[in-house]
Amino acid sequence: MGGDTAGIGGPTRQRLIDVAIELFKQNSVAGTSLQMISDELGLTKSAIYHHFRTRDELLGAVMEPVVAEVTALVDAAEARGGARARAEHLLSGYAALAASHRELIPLLTGDPGVVALLRNRTEWGAMVARQMAMFAGVEPGLGGQVKAALVMSGIASAAGVDYGDVDEEALRDQLIAAGRRTLGLRGPAQKGGGSSP
Repeated sequence: MGGDTAGIGGPTRQRLIDVAIELFKQNSVAGTSLQMISDELGLTKSAIYHHFRTRDELLGAVMEPVVAEVTALVDAAEARGGARARAEHLLSGYAALAASHRELIPLLTGDPGVVALLRNRTEWGAMVARQMAMFAGVEPGLGGQVKAALVMSGIASAAGVDYGDVDEEALRDQLIAAGRRTLGLRGPAQKGGGSSP
């Protein structure tokens, strides 16, 4: 256990995050305590408190890298011209993100503890609203809003399903195809006259 305390600023923090993700997946965010995390790692609670005072601080550390990726994606999509081009760019990026983080994205979108944290961090809630607005912009009105919600929650949920040994690229392509159908996007033109998925 001496190695855990000696490296308190580095590997232990990442180990805390990794174990927290596993326990969040098993028990939900609300069902996971800092005590459970410390027990799993064989650390004292004071070692955990050195890094994170609350479960919400730990959850924030789990979410920050993904939120940063999504924020960059939303910024890039908003720079596109036209509602369909923005939605297509966002859809492609969001599907790629979901496929590459297929165990984490469902956790971060479906857990009530995460929803509560999003409400408390206004900049994160605003980023989610920007995503929704871009997807909903393809079809103004309630229909577009419903389709936007279906795409965001559907991609997150579908990414977490166990498809066996399906690779990341194949999953991403299917998530994009399903999102395009839902939003009514045609996708980029393909060479040779074939239709897009």
